[in-house]
Amino acid sequence: MDYRFHFGVVWDNLDALFQGALLTFQLGVFAFVGGVLIGLVGATLKTYGPKPVRFLVDCYVVFITNTPALIQVYFLYFGLPEVGVRWSNVTCVLIGLILNAGAYLTLILRAGFLSVRLPEIEAGQTLGMSLIQQVRYIIVPHIAKSIYPALANFFIVVLVMGTSLGALIGVDELTGQAINLSTVNYRWLEYFTVAAGMYVVLTFIASIGLALLGRWAFRVKARIF
Repeated sequence: MDYRFHFGVVWDNLDALFQGALLTFQLGVFAFVGGVLIGLVGATLKTYGPKPVRFLVDCYVVFITNTPALIQVYFLYFGLPEVGVRWSNVTCVLIGLILNAGAYLTLILRAGFLSVRLPEIEAGQTLGMSLIQQVRYIIVPHIAKSIYPALANFFIVVLVMGTSLGALIGVDELTGQAINLSTVNYRWLEYFTVAAGMYVVLTFIASIGLALLGRWAFRVKARIF
């Protein structure tokens, strides 16, 4: 085998890969924030809601966590147009990732809810706090410290990597850009070697950012990698 690497073709299109990496990071951030919001509401309802509401949350969590994220994205992109609902490929990937993340984060955040000590809740009730105030001022700060590492790992491993699903429906994130560019000159090894290196850089940046955020906002000594 006499294969010679020619990275010159990659450097000529490096700006396109950078644009794809930026879109990858943006999708990951928006999907994570949306997933946290859904997870926080879901964990609250699953812990404190009435039985019918808890059942609905359980149905959502069970369905999402037991089906592949790819199927969920395909359902949004290829299935919804059959009933007249048409979204762009980027929107379908983003909504799919948000719904997927929301289900898993419901479980992660509920574990944090259950870790809150009962005397803290009783103290809030004694002070006349509503449920929303208890969640905001007692529960969220507590779970931020107890499960922040799990949340950080979820963002890095699942969402940053999961955005590559978009390449299958034509989203020009990092993997999609690498596929598009490599089909022009068939330098697959070069493009995907550079793309892999850029994913490592992205995860490193995200890891540092999340560690600094955890130490600043929640006084959590989160690990970098």
